[in-house]
Amino acid sequence: MELDFKNITQIYFLGIGGIGMSALARYFNANGKSVSGYDKTPTKLTDELIAEGINIRFEDNIRLIPTSIKELPYKIENILIVYTPAIPKDHSELIYFKENGFVIKKRAEVLGMITENSFAIAVAGTHGKTTTSSLIAHIFKTANLDPSAFLGGITQNYNTNLLLSSNAKENNLVVVEADEYDRSFLTLHPEIGVITSVDADHLDIYGDEKYMQESYSLFAQQVKSKLILKSSIVNKINSEKMAITYSVSDDRANYFAQNIRIENGNYHYEIVTPTNIFADLTLGLPGLHNVENSLAAVAVACEMNISEVDIRKALKTFRGVKRRFDYQIKTDELVFIDDYAHHPEELKAIINSAKEMYPDKKITGIFQPHLYSRTRDFADDFARSLDLLDECILMEIYPARELPMEGVNSKMLLDKMKSTNKSISQKSDLVEEVNKRKLEVLLTLGAGDIDMFVEPIKNSLLKNSL
Repeated sequence: MELDFKNITQIYFLGIGGIGMSALARYFNANGKSVSGYDKTPTKLTDELIAEGINIRFEDNIRLIPTSIKELPYKIENILIVYTPAIPKDHSELIYFKENGFVIKKRAEVLGMITENSFAIAVAGTHGKTTTSSLIAHIFKTANLDPSAFLGGITQNYNTNLLLSSNAKENNLVVVEADEYDRSFLTLHPEIGVITSVDADHLDIYGDEKYMQESYSLFAQQVKSKLILKSSIVNKINSEKMAITYSVSDDRANYFAQNIRIENGNYHYEIVTPTNIFADLTLGLPGLHNVENSLAAVAVACEMNISEVDIRKALKTFRGVKRRFDYQIKTDELVFIDDYAHHPEELKAIINSAKEMYPDKKITGIFQPHLYSRTRDFADDFARSLDLLDECILMEIYPARELPMEGVNSKMLLDKMKSTNKSISQKSDLVEEVNKRKLEVLLTLGAGDIDMFVEPIKNSLLKNSL
């Protein structure tokens, strides 16, 4: 059955608590649709969706699907089922919807339909896309361009993963995070496309790095107007379109940074553009990798003729994204930072940023590996990145959508690490384990449910400091 988007009155989400799915749920809810859904476990994000009036259940049971969707009288053509690839194929509700002729679309397909008639800016990449897309949206907001934005994280400035234009019917400017998982970004045809990185990832889906790079090349070919690439990946992307390049270190790029320095915990630098030099910029985020992310965002802004005044103001006032170098405690005695890093390159970036910001302090990291397949595929790289820590605590692997793999566990990573200051902690012992240690800078790292421990760790550390 073909989808008539205008006539849809009810949307049911399978996996509604995901960061991308929740943004779509909020979008439809704000547009007056009846929104409900399922997720495996309650989270802070699902609590927020429920508070916004969305009906969410946490049990895979077709008898609990809302009667307005499941039972007559209803018009099946007015109902849309949206699912995330993280939902297993044997999920009983997904099977029910398939067997009963409902219109079922992946999250990425729906995002593609929403943005197909918009002036879309899409940001893709293995790392950096959430911060970059959020910063682009913030620059647009600062310049009073009134964008909509579908983001892969909760922005600190706006406390949401969805920005809605005040008049979406008149203003069709939209920023989207383009997800490479399951080739989802190939549903998008943006006016401006940004690719921040193409490091190997999701090899359980792609099989090898070459096939993944081919997918990014296909995405690049779908960009309608301007393609913006980090200069170091230009040779990995096959596209007939002339790329606009950026780099934090390569002065041959169209946009590059120079005279980078840290003062009082802030990065100050210059950006050289094809026509100008933006002198003495201040970025409200720590980390050299975020200076590079800002270059991508500034390239987009300049290509859209946004003024230097607005760009400068936006960089200084951007507060980042939750779980991206997210300060929980920041005192002279103790720093506690939470980060979503779950790939070896991301771990390396966050750990090096912490060492750069706090060169004389001991860096302790708690890392929860995410997915058995990713841990297996990049075990040596994970070990090298984790060895950058002065002290490492490993949690057991968060399986997400996967079943256990023989011989793949956190002890395997621990054995590969050269560091001698390393250990494994069970979830039940984690807070107590943290309290035993003399901490200076603490990092919690990972994309699983390690975020559930951030508040308990924070509260315990603050209590013990009194």
